[in-house]
Order: sequence, then structure tokens, then C-alpha cells
Amino acid sequence: MDSRTSSFLLCPPSGNIENAGGVIFDSYSLRQQTRIPKAFIWPRSDVRPAAIEELDAPVVDLHGFFHGDEESTLRATELIAEACTRHGFFQVVNHGVSDLLTRAALDCIDDFFKLPLSDKLSARRKPGSMWGYSGAHADRFSSKLPWKETLSFGFGDGGCPDRIVADYFTSTMGKDFERMGLVYQMYCEAMKNLSLEIMELLAISLGVQRTLYREFFEDGKSIMRCNFYPPCQEPDLTMGTGPHCDPTALTILQQDHVGGLEVFAGNKWRAVRPIHNAVVINIGDTFMALSNGRYKSCLHRAVVNRHRERRSLAFFVCPREDKVIRPPAAAEEQIMGGETRLYPDFTWAQFVDFTQRHYRADVKTLHSFTNWLQSSSSPTDPLA
Repeated sequence: MDSRTSSFLLCPPSGNIENAGGVIFDSYSLRQQTRIPKAFIWPRSDVRPAAIEELDAPVVDLHGFFHGDEESTLRATELIAEACTRHGFFQVVNHGVSDLLTRAALDCIDDFFKLPLSDKLSARRKPGSMWGYSGAHADRFSSKLPWKETLSFGFGDGGCPDRIVADYFTSTMGKDFERMGLVYQMYCEAMKNLSLEIMELLAISLGVQRTLYREFFEDGKSIMRCNFYPPCQEPDLTMGTGPHCDPTALTILQQDHVGGLEVFAGNKWRAVRPIHNAVVINIGDTFMALSNGRYKSCLHRAVVNRHRERRSLAFFVCPREDKVIRPPAAAEEQIMGGETRLYPDFTWAQFVDFTQRHYRADVKTLHSFTNWLQSSSSPTDPLA
């Protein structure tokens, strides 16, 4: 028998993106093996070359912006514009999110992912759903599996807004998880507030109406994801998260102190050093389409560590599902710089369905979606 036979496969995986399933990722058992299973081995072009330089990206201080300092706001927007036209990545400090809340949210990652596997599987993501626990995304894919576990849930309109996350935890995992749900409820509220402030800065930096993007995303339903990257015995062969651009509009990421995030800039992978009390901001495909390509969707990946586990909190900002993604009409000429439209109109519902049912997000998701949308026989509703 091949020494890389996947002992974690409890039943044959399916290569179909919609019907994959029956695969369980037991990170504890896998770490007892000397070699990782074949399903976790990535092409060398994705894994190498390893980043040896740090990313030169701005750390934007939001204190002056929050206090109405016009000079400080102008400086912040200049830094953001430069970063977003180059690689779509920057970090922010003095962002108003409590350090106590952040530490509680990171601690809850440990509380959940170190539960027995059977307990985690009680929250397992169901077919067709985006919410729940997933081990290595093995419920969707059968190759190039990421060496990580995730817990995803939604935040936005619907139900009781003050309890939507807490209610998800108690209804999915039971009353014992109410405190965890309340922690993430508060964390998501803080992230939503911060995201709207960032949207305001993005609008200023693009020279459009200051409240344009804030109002566009106010009623959106965002995605919260807790990531846990266990130690890996062969980190040079696999990825924690493969190279990709986020299909969402904006990502707010809280790293722990271990590091592992890398951004592709200047034709090479560059490491992102965790900065105390800073959060990562990166542009996603949806906002790139809103700016007609002026602001770049950030190409990034996450590597794993041989000896240390890593945690991160990702808040993905999304518009309401029926919102049409197009450069704002009143400022379209200014944003586009006199160039032709790069992307057709689409709704977030169409794009998210494409990534969930038809395409695995990678370095060219938006390009592939655009081609698919334009070749559809029914452009107004390509997924019908």
C-alpha cells in the first residue's frame, strides 16, 4: 500500500464540487503519521518559492480619521490608494476594536477546535450551505486540500440582529456554546462597524461621494470565518490556504502572533509580519469590480508551520445579495479613467453561487466568472 494512502478518508471522495463529501479531516490522527496524505500535496508552483522578504505595505493610523482630522484623513487615504492600486493590501491601527474582545475571539478558536472531533462534527457544514465546521474543505474537494479547519457563519440582516450569531451557535451546538456565540456576536458587530469606516475611506481615496460605499454595504450579510492551522509534519508540501483572491468585497483579518500570511507583490511572495493591535485589510474581487479594476484584489495565501499552530479571524464584507455590482454611475467616468468597462454588471448572489457551485476560488476567479457570465445564454440570470 502507498505510504501516502489517506487514512483520513472514511469513504471515497467525489471530484464534483457540488457533491463531494463523506471525508473527515482528523488533524490529530494525521499528525501522528510521518508523511501527509496525497490529497494534501499541492503543486510545487503553488507552494514555492517561499517568501523570504516582508511585504512593504502601509500601516494606516485611523485615530485622526475617527476624530475628524482632515490632514490625517488625507494622509490615510493617500496610503490606502497607493496600496490598493499596487496589491490591494494594508493594515490599520487605532481601529477602535477592543483588544480584550479580540483576545476573547481568538481564545474561542482554541475552545472550539480543540474539542473532540465528534463534537466539532455536530456543527459540520451541510451540503449546499456555507455555514458550519469544515475540516480541510474535504466536504467539497478531493485534492489540493488545505491543512486547516474552519468554522463559518453569517452576520447581517435576518432574525434578531442582536442575537443572530449567538442563536446560530445555540441552535447548532447547544446551550453550552451560548457564551462563544455572544463573543462572536460582539466581534462581528465591531467588524461590521469598522468595515463601514474603511468603506468611507475607500470612497474618499477614489474621489467619489464619501458615503457611497458605506451606504452600499450597510445592509449586506457578511461572512465570519474562524481558521485553525494545525502543525504539519511536511509544511513544504502543502498549504494552509492556497493562492487566491477573495471573491468578497473586503476582508478584515485578525492574525495571531505566529504568522503565515503571504501576499504576492512585485512578482514574488512576501510575508506579512503580524503587528500587535493591527488588523489586516485586503481588497476582494467584488470591490475590484466596483472600482473597474483600479483597486486590485489581493492575491494571497497562508503557509503552515511544522511546530506551531496558527489561528486567524476573517470577516468577509459582502453586499446584499441582490445588489448590482457596477462602478457608481455618478462617478463612473472618474473611476474608470476614461477606459472601457472591464466587468459586466452582476449581483453578489450570482458571484457567490458561482464560487460555491461551479468554481474553486483561485488567482483568476473574477476573470473566469466574467467569461462565464458573458458566455451565458441568459446574461441577466446566468445561474437560472
